[in-house]
Amino acid sequence: MPRIPVALSSASVYPQTTSSAFETAARLGYDGVEVMVWTDPVSQQAAALRGLSEHHEMPVVSVHAPTLLLTQRVWGPDAWTKVDRSIDLAHDVGAPVVVLHPPFRWQKEYARAFADGVAEREHDRDIVLAVENMYPWTARGRQVEAYLPHWDPVPQPYDHVTLDLSHTASAGSDALQMVRDLGPRLSHLHLADGSGETIRDEHLVPGRGGQPCAEVLGELTTSGFEGAVVLEVGTRRRPQSERESDLAESLRFAREHLGQLVG
Repeated sequence: MPRIPVALSSASVYPQTTSSAFETAARLGYDGVEVMVWTDPVSQQAAALRGLSEHHEMPVVSVHAPTLLLTQRVWGPDAWTKVDRSIDLAHDVGAPVVVLHPPFRWQKEYARAFADGVAEREHDRDIVLAVENMYPWTARGRQVEAYLPHWDPVPQPYDHVTLDLSHTASAGSDALQMVRDLGPRLSHLHLADGSGETIRDEHLVPGRGGQPCAEVLGELTTSGFEGAVVLEVGTRRRPQSERESDLAESLRFAREHLGQLVG
């Protein structure tokens, strides 16, 4: 069976640039890059991304649509425009997958047509739109449902799902059971860790939290998983030397538990 690719999310080097993500991924030995579309102009430009991909011999395995709070001003306010432009970008750089978050609760019109709109675009545009699991928010000590139709994609009608193991920690979800429940609908994995002791989205180096990261990776090797494992680790407050060390450790963890280390 083909080896499951292990890629680096450009979010893992934030606030460094998209260009830095390609250079870091190539130097450390990753198999590719997931491009988070954000305010960095390079992340939005197909020609620039193709140039980086060719120069570093790092394919773009996926594009993360700017459907986060932090990227709400990227490509304007309309959510479907963000999705459609992400699909265009993915096609232009040869990426088979677009990752997107479910609608926020205040995006009622977008949320109402979300599942159908995702399905139609997958069919018409020949793309995988992998909807990511999220988690409940809290306000004044109370849990708030911030996403529609829900933060948990398992019972939703999406054909393709991204599972994020930092988000499962924040939500208190059983990540391994989600992998099994999703079955072939699991198309993409964001590998990170979380303590499970806070609702904060921690994005720890895998193995430093309480999530069954090793077990999930082991499950992928026997389940027929055909997607990519993407390291999405928070290094924002790390000096460069620690960032490099964390991302190298994350890659070793993934390779080890996917059975890709020799000797």
